[in-house]
Amino acid sequence: MPELRLLPLLGIPEVQADDDLAALVVTAAARSCGGLEDGDVVVVSSKVVSKAAGLWADSSDRTAAVAAQSVRVVAERMTGERVTRIVQSVAGPVMAAAGVDTSNTGGREEVLLLPLDPDGHAEALRQGLLAATGLSRVGVVLSDTAGRPWRFGQVDFALGASGVGVVDDLRGGVDADGKPLNVTARALGDELAAAADLVKGKVDAVPAAVLRGSPWALLERGPGAMALVRVGREDWFDLGRAEAVRAALGVAPGSAAAEAVGIPSVGPEPASVRVERAVAVALLPFDSRADTSEAGVVDVSAATAFQTGAVAARLRAALWGEGFDSAFEGEAFEGESEDWHARVRWSER
Repeated sequence: MPELRLLPLLGIPEVQADDDLAALVVTAAARSCGGLEDGDVVVVSSKVVSKAAGLWADSSDRTAAVAAQSVRVVAERMTGERVTRIVQSVAGPVMAAAGVDTSNTGGREEVLLLPLDPDGHAEALRQGLLAATGLSRVGVVLSDTAGRPWRFGQVDFALGASGVGVVDDLRGGVDADGKPLNVTARALGDELAAAADLVKGKVDAVPAAVLRGSPWALLERGPGAMALVRVGREDWFDLGRAEAVRAALGVAPGSAAAEAVGIPSVGPEPASVRVERAVAVALLPFDSRADTSEAGVVDVSAATAFQTGAVAARLRAALWGEGFDSAFEGEAFEGESEDWHARVRWSER
């Protein structure tokens, strides 16, 4: 195994629009590690790339900026008075607020946007570094920060890449015990970005680092970080837990219907609030009614047995999405006067 060195590039000033980022990196490398060498991988925060490209937006309507940078909404939660959305960004990855950011903006009031073509920006920076140094093999990774399903906290990942292998596909090989490897494919681009962040950091004004000794720098452009983005049927996390249930009931995240029935909060909520939201989802497509006055019970009614049954079934699904178990109580459906009724009892799951 190679010895891999992590070298922070110190002294890069606050980047402005139209700055020559390659020149800034080369100067910082000469000062910090004796200059770039063949085989180095340069990891640069996507923020400085966005700043050099002048990718700013008005901060007075951050919601509009997020919407403009989003392909689709994956999940959404109320965080205080604001809705925070996890989206598939135009730049490619699924992340909070499409990467629209207000931190480390150099004191400016605007919000900073992600590069729309991260791999293209990485290639442009790589070509600039090769031209400025005369080297033949330098990799570039544009890093950004995101959370991950099932894990607390955030890590840096490869938003863009050029001249570096981003996947070490071990499928078809064998492990150290000679057992076949059927699913193992290392996300090298993300590993390189995360490793560099150990010497860059978010609060030390060090936006770039060099990884020296890496065997993964390439002579050619390479596949780019977009190869790491899972979409479509390969994406097992296509929607959030609550959003998957609500979308199946006709309430897609980010839609007017989602706003109308209410968006779950990231923090704890009273059971009554969650039940009322489930009821609103269940009633949405039908001329029907619900009574929640009795604790732990929802009585639904409609003009036909079919509508009543449909609402009751939808209610049970919506309650599950809000964290409740439920069951029909007594007879499933009962006709009274001109309406049909069903009773659903719920409890915390």
